[in-house]
Amino acid sequence: MYRSGQADLPLHYGRVPSWLYSRMRNLGGAIVEAIVLEYGPNEFLKRMSDPFWFQSLGCVLGMDWHSSGITTSVLGALKAAINPLSDELGIYICGGRGKHSRKTPEELRNIGNIIGLDGNKLTHQSRLTAKIDSTAIQDGYQIYLHTFILSKDGTWSVVQQGMNENTGYARRYHWHSENITSFVEEPHTAIYGKPEGKILNLTDRYAKRTREGIITISREEPGRMMREIRKMRMPQHHDVRTENVNLRRMGSVLALSYEYQHSDFESLLLTEGLGPRTLQSLTLVSEVIYGTPSRFYDPARFSFAHGGKDGHPFPVPTRIYDESIRILHQSVKKAKIGFYDKQKAIKKLHQISMDIEKNFNPGSNISPILQHERQNSAKWGGKTVFDGSEKIKRNRSKQLSLF
Repeated sequence: MYRSGQADLPLHYGRVPSWLYSRMRNLGGAIVEAIVLEYGPNEFLKRMSDPFWFQSLGCVLGMDWHSSGITTSVLGALKAAINPLSDELGIYICGGRGKHSRKTPEELRNIGNIIGLDGNKLTHQSRLTAKIDSTAIQDGYQIYLHTFILSKDGTWSVVQQGMNENTGYARRYHWHSENITSFVEEPHTAIYGKPEGKILNLTDRYAKRTREGIITISREEPGRMMREIRKMRMPQHHDVRTENVNLRRMGSVLALSYEYQHSDFESLLLTEGLGPRTLQSLTLVSEVIYGTPSRFYDPARFSFAHGGKDGHPFPVPTRIYDESIRILHQSVKKAKIGFYDKQKAIKKLHQISMDIEKNFNPGSNISPILQHERQNSAKWGGKTVFDGSEKIKRNRSKQLSLF
């Protein structure tokens, strides 16, 4: 068992509006169904343990591209979408934020009774992951969110988040139950973060004698930090900037959407309501479903699928979002009864984009893309959390005028 990564995110507060949450639930559920159909439930658990993939998923669902709120909102939307289909998908999501996290043991025992797993053992593992990240590893972050994701065969992933108000950051921790060895000695692939002074790490192998003589732990220096792997730290700035996006990859998505026609996916192109802008969104959705881990090191790029609720990089184009949901749901529904043409077509979008990318000249910045999106925002049903408040609208206008 290892913790597969972490993400450091600026603290954000506030709520996700209902118009966005319902769309996140619908599109998130369709993405999970597509992954399970293609790869099986354990592949979804593996991806949830990757901080870069998780961040990319949150971006494609329209959340703020870099904030701590992405964790709570995405997990809540997925829980609402997946649990009603748990028997079909073989995936169960337990826990959540605050009081919901405290319900995790009861939920795990109930699920264990239903599917024939040891609920007490699962509860023990759930509690250990929380204790390790909040007590054995004292890095200044207090855990306030704990989500346990389980498959029918007993494989699991954990996503939890801690808060450090002194630094203005939250830290998200990802776990996966592959290769179980020990919870108490180096269960993590890596522990890495911005130095915050002395850090207590009781899971380091050099702390074995300390664990045995716990009475002296307060006088011990921490052991060596393990090598960094799959760690991300998101920037404080709220806007999406050129340096946050892989321009070659982003440009290939736009080129596919606006310049190329391919008979390989003509059945998708002939879908009613599918225009270039929806094709752009579906290409990024396709990559979230079918892309390999190396494709997710620039999560900000995925915010160009459906924007962000705070208006960065642009308002959420609700009409485009709804078309993405409709087309993806349609492809999953048909694949379930043996008609795979649309599923293969959506998969092909990712592959064609990668082919274009090899020889694509991306240009120097993302300003033209942002300008195009904002000019067409009203036509595409652009919305943000600020809509409905004149005072906040004026503030938002000042923000947008900076670009």
